Amino acid sequence: LLAALRRGGREPPSGGSRLASSSEVLASIENIIQDIITSLARNEAPAFTIDNRSSWENIKFEDSVGLQMVSHCTTRKIKSDSPKSAQKFALILKILSMIYKLVQSNTYATKRDIYYTDSQLFGNQTVVDNIINDISCMLKVSRRSLHILSTSKGLIAGNLRYIEEDGTKVNCTCGATAVAVPSNIQGIRITDAKFVLIVEKDATFQRLLDDNFCNKLSPCIMITGKGVPDLNTRLLVKKLWDTFHVPVFTLVDADPHGIEIMCIYKYGSM
Repeated sequence: LLAALRRGGREPPSGGSRLASSSEVLASIENIIQDIITSLARNEAPAFTIDNRSSWENIKFEDSVGLQMVSHCTTRKIKSDSPKSAQKFALILKILSMIYKLVQSNTYATKRDIYYTDSQLFGNQTVVDNIINDISCMLKVSRRSLHILSTSKGLIAGNLRYIEEDGTKVNCTCGATAVAVPSNIQGIRITDAKFVLIVEKDATFQRLLDDNFCNKLSPCIMITGKGVPDLNTRLLVKKLWDTFHVPVFTLVDADPHGIEIMCIYKYGSM
């Protein structure tokens, strides 16, 4: 690790979707509703056209970004008059309506909050998660732009201070416990960390904390996504790189699954 630090290899983690303004998101939703009204006026069944995110044919690799959708990818239609997709069409409309109200009022909700507004209608959390991802892809904006958050599972410790969106100041001193990765960091304030260490497993992360790793190799920052990282953890790593350009290292199992997790941090995922 120290030898790698001296070599100073620095390559950025993968990027994310575009962060759009509230007015852009509202206008995009209004355009979708207008298209539905136009279709109905023509006695045509409205449908949503969504990029096919599950096909590798629609994914390309860019050295500077990682995995991203190609500009002209194949699409799929969610039709309102098809027995197979009519329910999903209705659920997309339902969540679009909720997103519009959130953005308009400048408030936020978690994916779990969305599910519990009508758990009987949605059926399960996975349905909500997939629809939110489809809407994000359809509008070509980040989930954050939709004012929808997810509860973070990642942890962070080490030489870092930042401000959360509500103004709370957080000091990530490396002790016996770590700080939960926030859903949004308003401003990273101070760090003189020489590197960031991403640890695959929570058990290994806790062991390193107990062994006083951060103080022994101070100054540094240590992060775990507890396995496959969620979006918040990946965004934090990217923000640390964008702000400080310090080397980012990973500690993962020496097997294909460990390499896959490392690649998700660096290149993103489908």
